[in-house]
Amino acid sequence: MANMKDIIERRKHRRFQARRGTFAALNNGSLKIGQIQNISKGGLAFRYIANEGQAEGSNNVDIFVTDNHFLLKKIPFTTVSDNRLDLEIPFSTVSLRQCCGQFGELTQTQQSELDHFIKGYTVS
Repeated sequence: MANMKDIIERRKHRRFQARRGTFAALNNGSLKIGQIQNISKGGLAFRYIANEGQAEGSNNVDIFVTDNHFLLKKIPFTTVSDNRLDLEIPFSTVSLRQCCGQFGELTQTQQSELDHFIKGYTVS
């Protein structure tokens, strides 16, 4: 087993923890909406309640804030992983999943809006 010192960080961009009330909406045939856990200039992770299937493939993701008027639509997004999370609620039938993915090529406007989101709606 590798030591923690031996693990190489492969991410190109620093990740930021998202504030409460920040959400992502992924449409891959069935809509997946969940709270953003972390975000970077290269991608994001969000948790959602699974009602059918898991997030996979290339899609677009919308980023929005519930208590504000921020909305960033149709960001190119490719799912990298989508894993079931164990809930600590006894006898629960709810399935919680975490979707992690990377952004595709952004327009200059999308990049600017993403920078604005990271500065205004994340915790350093």
